[in-house]
Amino acid sequence: MGNTILLLLVEDNPLIAELMKAALADRGYDVIWSGGGMEALGMLDDRVAEIAGLITDIRLGEGPSGWKVAHHGRELRPELPVVYMTGDSAGDWTARGVPNSVLLQKPFAPAQLVTAISTLLINVDSRPGSTA
Repeated sequence: MGNTILLLLVEDNPLIAELMKAALADRGYDVIWSGGGMEALGMLDDRVAEIAGLITDIRLGEGPSGWKVAHHGRELRPELPVVYMTGDSAGDWTARGVPNSVLLQKPFAPAQLVTAISTLLINVDSRPGSTA
């Protein structure tokens, strides 16, 4: 595939994270995983220039929520593609989500996740002035 595309996956359930990582890897994406909000904030601080897209659950247990993680990522890089995943917070998306993001309501098929992040990455790559 040439250049690899690195995604940050933030999901507090390791079994769900493994399923998502496998689906994304099957499509050629490299995935780094964080099991919580604090760790994800640190990963964004350390590697935001490498991370092509963010996929985050909204409810992450203790610590910052997925809303906070996504806002932090966008503060660091305003064009960062964001996909939210939730079982019960979809109603808050318009008020709390970052602009031009996608929300997937759980349960969803792994192919839906791949399609959502792929579409956002294409849209970022095609924007005028994009360096991706």
